[in-house]
Amino acid sequence: MPIDPTSAAVPAIAAPLSAQMQSLVSFLEHEAQPMIVLDPGYNILAANDAYRRQFGGTGKPFIGQKCYRVSHHYDLPCDQAGEHCPMKKAQELRGPDRVLHIHHTPRGPEHVDVELRPIFDEHGVITAYVERLSTVRSASARPSDDGLVGRAPAFNQALAALQRVAPSMLPVLLLGESGTGKELFARAVHATSARAGGPLVVVDCSGLSETLFESELFGHEKGAFTGAAVRKPGLVETAQGGTIFLDEIGDVPLAMQVKLLRLIETGTYRRVGGVETLHADFRLIAATHKPLDAMVARGEFRQDLYYRINAFPIRLPPLRERAGDIALLADSFLRRAGGGTRALSIDPDALAVLQRLAWPGNIRELRNVLERASLFADDGVIRVAHLPEAPALPGPTPRAADGALDGVLSQFAGTRSELAASLGISERTLYRRLKQQGKS
Repeated sequence: MPIDPTSAAVPAIAAPLSAQMQSLVSFLEHEAQPMIVLDPGYNILAANDAYRRQFGGTGKPFIGQKCYRVSHHYDLPCDQAGEHCPMKKAQELRGPDRVLHIHHTPRGPEHVDVELRPIFDEHGVITAYVERLSTVRSASARPSDDGLVGRAPAFNQALAALQRVAPSMLPVLLLGESGTGKELFARAVHATSARAGGPLVVVDCSGLSETLFESELFGHEKGAFTGAAVRKPGLVETAQGGTIFLDEIGDVPLAMQVKLLRLIETGTYRRVGGVETLHADFRLIAATHKPLDAMVARGEFRQDLYYRINAFPIRLPPLRERAGDIALLADSFLRRAGGGTRALSIDPDALAVLQRLAWPGNIRELRNVLERASLFADDGVIRVAHLPEAPALPGPTPRAADGALDGVLSQFAGTRSELAASLGISERTLYRRLKQQGKS
């Protein structure tokens, strides 16, 4: 009797399986995370109950299907569709591989952290692979009312780095232009860490004098200076058991950098005007739009502090490198601007204008433009007339762009939306280019 892959009462398996595979499937049923077993031909042999609950709810059969068809709707393996294929890499390494992908799920597209491990027989031959899938909760591949939103390759690269470092205690340094979402990334690192239950304390380092910075960070004792009428705990004390986010750390006064270094290295500090040594317990995230390495060379930033905070740098891409996300971001911002009481949308021509702009202020500028435009959209539709004039991005010549598109088309086997995302353009722009070339 064939097994119903949607039934939770029995493991979803393909028959017949070897005794080794049956034992493996039985073991996977006790795992809380979604897991599947694949053969070297990309066929799904078995899935545990957690996988069936999270990814098998569409009613479509998946046992015996190719993993790339189920997860990506591709007709070819991921590496032949322009993506990293963990099976190919695991085969080369003869060991595990991990990658962040966007999978089709019953809920729509989602970021999924995929870890693949080969299974060997007694002769050292790879007979199967076990794939563990973890849905990424810190970002959305669909329009969202809050948090990180994106699907472009440059965004996914930063998100994959976040997933790697978040569970550790390593200091994280977020690098990127103003408006690229550094605080949202910091909040996502904190929320994904073991300290998520503790506080996230944000320290804006910009514009703080040396005295004020020290008092804000470490606190002060009563009478430490004029106006210090009571003892005040500092932000380090407030962050006990949680995370401190030092935004624009490049603005920390040079004289304060040595005290910050001591705090990071020893985990101890003193309040201003105090003699008692206090112990800190926090995870550090820092961010800057400034070139800290160049500042070190000029003597404007301490080299030893730079090496301490630069343990795990993550570069956040500017919006011009993820133009394919503009429609997704616009939908998200319009949801938030509407506040649940007013439906807002954007005209296709207006969206095309947004996708051509240079966005020196990045995501923050896009949000501000849309919030302003929504005030003029009396019928709830944002049009070109509601948008401010702004410089457009310089684009490639049509001949060069068409040639580049021809090269990608010859190698890409995914869907149109996935091709647009991989190129960093909207699906509408892709359709227009294909139509111009007679390939729509």
